[in-house]
Amino acid sequence: MATVIEKTNEAAGAGVAGAREYLTFRLDQEEYGIDILKVQEIRGYEPPTRIANAPEFIKGVTNLRGTIVPIVDMRLKFDCSKAEYNSFTVVIILNLRNRVVGIVVDSVSDVMELTSDQIRMAPDIESSIDSSCIVGLGSVGERMLILLDIEKLMSSPDMGLISGND
Repeated sequence: MATVIEKTNEAAGAGVAGAREYLTFRLDQEEYGIDILKVQEIRGYEPPTRIANAPEFIKGVTNLRGTIVPIVDMRLKFDCSKAEYNSFTVVIILNLRNRVVGIVVDSVSDVMELTSDQIRMAPDIESSIDSSCIVGLGSVGERMLILLDIEKLMSSPDMGLISGND
C-alpha cells in the first residue's frame, strides 16, 4: 500500500502568502514536520534487506520500482525509547538532491500549513538531533511540531547517505 503525494508549485504555494506545508509524523511522544515538497510517497513498513556493517539506524535497503532505497529508522537515529513495528509504522520516501531515501516513523499525522508567525526558533539545547537540522518549532493550537531540515539531516556525515556535492 503506497500513498503518492502529488506536488505542484501551485499546491505548495496555495493558501496564505509565505505559508509552507509540512508533513507531520510521530516518533515516540514527539511530533515532527518536514517540508512536503521533499516527500515522494508514504508506504507501509516492510522489513528491508539488511546491509552488513551498516549503522544500527540504517535498517537496510528496499527495491522501490527498480530503485534501491536506503531505509533509515528515525526512532533509532533519535534515540527513542522504543522502536516497535506495528500497523501504524510507515516509511516516508523522500527525494533529496535526486537521491531517494526512506525514513521509518511511528505514524504519519497530516499535512499542516504553517505561516512564518506560527514558527519559532528552537532553543539551543543538547539533544540527539543536530540543532542545525532543526528549522524551528511550529505551533498550531495545542500542537507543537519540531520542524526538521530533512535534507540537511540526511546529508550529515554520520548518515553517509547524501554527499554535500550532489
